[in-house]
Amino acid sequence: MKPSAFEYFTPNTVEEAVGLLEKYEDEAKILAGGQSLVPIMNFRLGRPEVLIDINGIRDLDYIKEEGDDLLIGALTRQRDVELSPRVQEKCPILAEAVSFIGHVPIRNRGTIGGSLVHADPSSELTTVICCLDGEMKVVGPPGDRTLGPEEFFLTYLTTSLEPSEILVEVRIPTLPQNTGWSFVELSRRVSDFAIVGVATLLFMEDGGICKEARIALGGVAPTPIRAEEAEELLAGQKITDALIVKAGEEAAEIAEAEPDYHASAEYRKDMARVFVQRGLREALNKVRGGE
Repeated sequence: MKPSAFEYFTPNTVEEAVGLLEKYEDEAKILAGGQSLVPIMNFRLGRPEVLIDINGIRDLDYIKEEGDDLLIGALTRQRDVELSPRVQEKCPILAEAVSFIGHVPIRNRGTIGGSLVHADPSSELTTVICCLDGEMKVVGPPGDRTLGPEEFFLTYLTTSLEPSEILVEVRIPTLPQNTGWSFVELSRRVSDFAIVGVATLLFMEDGGICKEARIALGGVAPTPIRAEEAEELLAGQKITDALIVKAGEEAAEIAEAEPDYHASAEYRKDMARVFVQRGLREALNKVRGGE
C-alpha cells in the first residue's frame, strides 16, 4: 500500500522544525530515519497530514564527549553509534544493544532519536537508555528541557513530548573502570523484535563487592522498566551464583507482560528471569576479564 496524501516540509534548523510543529501540532509527524514511520504510513495505520523531514538539520548528527558524558545528536544513525570507537570505548553496552536492531540497512537509516521517540517497550535503545539513566533533551517553543527515562516514556508507543517539541540530543553517562555490562535478548530470529530484552550493569569495588547494580527489562511492560528490588539485592554484596539466581527471580516479579502472538505473559515473565540471570553472569564475567 501507499500512504495517504500529505504536505511535505524540509526545515534546515531546529527552530524551523519547531515552528512547523507549533503551526500544525497533531496534524504533523517528524520524519528522521523513517524505519518505523514509513511502514506505519504505508499500511495507513497512521495518516499524518503534514510530514516534517528533519534530515537537513545536520547539527543534530554527532557523537561527542562532555565531561563524563557522551552526547549523541538525535539524528545520528544507529549504525554510526554501533561502530563509533568512542561509544565502544566509553559505553560498550550501548554499541552492543544497537547491534541487535534489525539488519544493517535498517541501522544505516534508523536514528537514535527516532527509535526513542517511537517508544516501543521492546526496543533495544529504550531498554539500554533506561539502564544507563540516559537523559533526553527536547526543544519546543518555550525553550528546552531535559527528561529522564521515567519522565520521557509514558506508556506503549507514547512519550511525554508535547506536539510542538522535538528530541534533539541524548546524554549518556560513560562507564567507569571496573564496570561489568551485558545486553541480551530473546527473539524468534536474528533481527526480529525482542520478546524480552535485558540490559545489565555491575559497578564493582575492590574486593569483588558490587557497589551498584542496574537491571533494565524491555518487552515485559508498557515501557522499559528497572528491576529495583533485584538491584538492591545485589548492591553491597559479593556476587555469587545463588545471588544471581535470586535476583533473576526478583526481577521477573515486576513483569507486567501482556500476551500476544509472539508469547504468552507467563513465558515472557519466565524468560525475563532466565535472561536477567544470563545477563548478570555475563556482566560479572566481563568485569573479571572474561569474554
